[in-house]
Amino acid sequence: MSKQDVSLSRSGGCCTPISVAALDEATASEGAAVFKALSDPIRLRLMSIIASAGAEVCVCDITPHFTVSGPTISHHLRVLREAGLVDCERRGTWVYYWPLPDRQQWISTLLSVPEPAAELLASSKYNQK
Repeated sequence: MSKQDVSLSRSGGCCTPISVAALDEATASEGAAVFKALSDPIRLRLMSIIASAGAEVCVCDITPHFTVSGPTISHHLRVLREAGLVDCERRGTWVYYWPLPDRQQWISTLLSVPEPAAELLASSKYNQK
């Protein structure tokens, strides 16, 4: 990930799916920052662990899943936080993380395919083996 500061608006509101209309510049920048945060295998795994936990999860329960150092995990968690994908709270010496459902819904909506288009895609040459 580059050292550039990426400012996210975290609009929270839903966006129009890319299969329905072209993105405006601001939404494209926001989406690119979110996908850039998820483009690292460690961050994607972290997001998966946090999102599938069902509730908040302590960093002490996350780090054993990885062979990288604690500071590296902290860096990746910070990137996910800055992208608006997770939030956290410090309790004593431990930090607890949880996913932000609004951002997950935003990604889902952005990538959603309306039913008629999904049916067309299912019958298209791309789906034939």
